[in-house]
Amino acid sequence: MAENLDSKALEAIELAKKTGKIKKGINEVTKAVERGKAKLVVIAKDVNPPEITMHLPALCEEKGAILVEVAKREDLGAAAGLGVPTTAIVIVEEGEAKDIIKQLAK
Repeated sequence: MAENLDSKALEAIELAKKTGKIKKGINEVTKAVERGKAKLVVIAKDVNPPEITMHLPALCEEKGAILVEVAKREDLGAAAGLGVPTTAIVIVEEGEAKDIIKQLAK
C-alpha cells in the first residue's frame, strides 16, 4: 500500500508541476499550509534531523491539507524536477493532478 501511495503522490507532483503550481522547501510548504493554499503536502521520511518536518502533520490536520510521506528525498526532488533531493513539496494549484489528489484524500 505504501509503495502505491508514494508513487501516486510523486505522480501528482509531476503532473502539478507541468499543469498547476508547486512550491518547494519546508518554509514555502509551511507558508502555503498556514495560508490554506495547500492541496497536497508531500514530505520525505528520510529527513535529517526529523524536527525539520515534525510540525507539518499537525499543521496539515489543523488546516485540512492532505499529507503524504514518501520514503526518499531523492524521489521527491526528482518528481519536482529538481536536480537535488528535497524535504517537502506542496501543490498549491492541482492542474491535472486533481483526480490523484482526490484518491489520496481517501
